[in-house]
Amino acid sequence: MLLPGPIQDLVNAFSRLPGIGPKTASRLTFYLLRSNDDLAGDLAEALQNLKSGTTYCQNCFNITTAGRSECEICASDDRDAGIICVVEEPLDVLALERTGAFPGRYHVLHGALSPIEGIGPDDLRIRELLDRLRSGEVKEVILATNPSMEGDYTAAYLQQQIRPLGVRITRLARGLPVGGDLEYADQNTLLRALAGRQDMSQE
Repeated sequence: MLLPGPIQDLVNAFSRLPGIGPKTASRLTFYLLRSNDDLAGDLAEALQNLKSGTTYCQNCFNITTAGRSECEICASDDRDAGIICVVEEPLDVLALERTGAFPGRYHVLHGALSPIEGIGPDDLRIRELLDRLRSGEVKEVILATNPSMEGDYTAAYLQQQIRPLGVRITRLARGLPVGGDLEYADQNTLLRALAGRQDMSQE
């Protein structure tokens, strides 16, 4: 069956999203086609505002509201600037914040090292992390990369880079399932992982 161009275009656009196959993309498209105009209009407006209304924090590179130079966490005097938790993605920040147990600040790498996919240190926010550590304010870095091959490789590389700076390095405990992502971990698992983080400074 040949679909009209606008319908096929939206199906193709939905299919490019992670976790959405052709069937789900078609169902979403036809749902929007049948729904009232307000839903489609609201969705289109929200998608436009997604890019124009957000930016990256200049300190930690977490997502924040456009027009701000710092996110709410970096701007808060209640957060301990001496502890930085390094994560792969902004969703990981949300997962850890839900525990209510972490008092420090974050640094978002925006990915993990993956030689197979051609992702090297220059493709992540590693240089900016090292610049933050050289200020002397940070006493501990928690490596909270995902417990996957890429996450472990990234943590090992960061450990190698950070050790000469004399900053304490810890890694989340293995309460997290191997191959899993932080964003899918429950709060109790993350609490145990934070509490049982391992010291990597002396390895």
